[in-house]
Amino acid sequence: MGDPAGKKVFLTQDNFLTIVPFTVPKALEVGKPELNSALFAHNILMVVLNKKVYAYYYKKDVWEQCEVTSFPLSGIKHPVSHVSGSSCCYSADKICQGLSHNIFAYMDGEEIAKANIYYSQTLGKLFHRYTFEHQEITSGLLGGIFPFYSLSQTAVLVVMGKRAKFMYTEHPLNRSFGLSFDYKEKLNVVLAAGLKGILVLWQARTLLISRNSGQLVKDITVNHGSRIIHNSVDLANITITNIAVEHNEVAVLTKHHGVYYGSLGSLSDSIIQITNTVTWSEDKVVTFTQQGLLQIFALTLNLALSTIDLIQCELNIQELFMDPRLEVESCKLEYISGHFANKMFTMDMKSHLELFAIVIPRFRRLPVPLVTVSNPHSLGLDVDIWEKNFTMDGNFVYQVNVFLIQQHFSGRADPSFTSSLKRPTLSTITVDMANKEVACIDFQPMTALISIGCDLDKKIIVQNNFSACFKGILDPVVLQDNYTYTIEKEAYNPKYLHHKMANKDLLAYYPYNILGCPLLLYYDHPWKPVVELWKNGQFLEVVDAEFVLLEVHGMFTYSYSLTAKSANCKWQPQNWSTIIAKEGLPFRWSRENYESCHKSEEGDPLKWPDVPYEILGGPTDNKVIFNQRNGIYIFWLSIVDPYYSYCTLQTTFSIYVFGAFPMAIFPTELLTVLLICTVLLSLWLVYALPKTRLWARLFHKHLS
Repeated sequence: MGDPAGKKVFLTQDNFLTIVPFTVPKALEVGKPELNSALFAHNILMVVLNKKVYAYYYKKDVWEQCEVTSFPLSGIKHPVSHVSGSSCCYSADKICQGLSHNIFAYMDGEEIAKANIYYSQTLGKLFHRYTFEHQEITSGLLGGIFPFYSLSQTAVLVVMGKRAKFMYTEHPLNRSFGLSFDYKEKLNVVLAAGLKGILVLWQARTLLISRNSGQLVKDITVNHGSRIIHNSVDLANITITNIAVEHNEVAVLTKHHGVYYGSLGSLSDSIIQITNTVTWSEDKVVTFTQQGLLQIFALTLNLALSTIDLIQCELNIQELFMDPRLEVESCKLEYISGHFANKMFTMDMKSHLELFAIVIPRFRRLPVPLVTVSNPHSLGLDVDIWEKNFTMDGNFVYQVNVFLIQQHFSGRADPSFTSSLKRPTLSTITVDMANKEVACIDFQPMTALISIGCDLDKKIIVQNNFSACFKGILDPVVLQDNYTYTIEKEAYNPKYLHHKMANKDLLAYYPYNILGCPLLLYYDHPWKPVVELWKNGQFLEVVDAEFVLLEVHGMFTYSYSLTAKSANCKWQPQNWSTIIAKEGLPFRWSRENYESCHKSEEGDPLKWPDVPYEILGGPTDNKVIFNQRNGIYIFWLSIVDPYYSYCTLQTTFSIYVFGAFPMAIFPTELLTVLLICTVLLSLWLVYALPKTRLWARLFHKHLS
């Protein structure tokens, strides 16, 4: 907290129980330090001091400057005035926590086409230049850049004279702007906690709100009770000095009109004066210490005693609403609760989710539930409400059922409206009452974060119902004793170049603790692995998506039953040679870089139709064919179908191939000729030997 000029700044880490002046180490001071911007990110305070970005680890009292690095594309190389970001508090899940690591740094007021914007995904440890599509042709000045996670967008505030609007960087909103709004003075943009897409934009004579991440921005009205008395704070002649924004509440400290309060409920966009007895001073700030409880602080530095004088005033909003002069209607809601509130859920590709809430209105009053999603481009919903039972006094108990599905598979959205199916997205879902009064402070909207992306509890395994140990071919005791086996130099290549033999045999170690006993296969039987999908120890389904195999030691004594032509490819299919040439390393083939040769959009021409088709599963019946070789193979398997799951599903498994006779020393053609000659010679001898004995007897008689 501090004054607007950023000259007197104080820091508290325990909700104002203790408070100390925010000081900068002498080593970092260049002239008189001035705080331009600050952002709490995870356990770090990112600050802009004199146009430079610093990371302050306040729990360790350690400072780091985010400066130029030795990497040509890294580090902040230009002056900046602001840092921006947002935090996720729904879960300890790494997807949620990782959002806090993303930070933007920029200079406010630069021409967007030439703006130097920096972005960090590492809590400020390393910044990179950030650019977006069509930046170089975008006119206007940069009013800010913000991560709108609830819409899965990065938004740029474009200022054009006395008007401004938000533009977005990701499909499908990158083709249009949000609606423009008045921008008569430099506005501060506050992102309400909870990732619901609620923005509050304010300055001394302006107070605006957006409930859909800047797509529609409008004035907050000034009300008395439920009546609108002014359509904007400017028309009410209100001068704002400070505001506080929480999940579902906003409080406004004014210069001459006391304190105003407003609900950020689903259909509420107004403020009402709750007290005019609070006098203004430059040192006063307002903040929420908990739901419905407002604190006004005045901090002064007592130089004589070297102490900080803290003056505070506590306002209980619910008590103030009891004043009949405010004309605030009493809350007509008895109870509302949902098991999903303030939690995070994950929906993988093509999955769905069911949520419910319980509502009890006042007697003889009908509830009007309002269910909204912050990202309708990714998340579709169906809602119904029904009477569940009664309370002891005869009041109805209603249950609100919410069915969530990916918008792409809802059947009700045009493809141009939906988000890219390949890209994981986020959305929040909020359940509220449309006819709820501002006095219902204890019954705030219930919100959950929905991650439409990888379910980290999922994994794949290869079915192994017939192992080499079960048939007695291999001994598990021997396999566990640091078992090694030899791969002939003619059977592998360490650089995974097929059909280019190595220089020497390889002694390979078998990791039994990871792979267990290998699956037993007959060499002359075409084979395709049966891949199973599991979650938290429970079997879900047999995977029918496309996947690829690679022997981990580079063995190439196997091939595939289909070619590009017999697999009915429209375009030249990918294979391990092209992937390794492009990525530089093996084991990089995944859903991120896979391109189907059956896709409708144009690909590489089919120049080599007879090359092996190395993708298994999916629309083809491709199988693996082994050469005439017995032994162990260890395969790495990766699901490459981008429309099966958002997860990078990979596993490693082993097989043992048996039944192959030793390779012949001589060519087959030579052996065939020798066999035929042997048979003919044998027939001739059978015929010739008896006659030879007969002539010998006759000759003997003649001599006698």
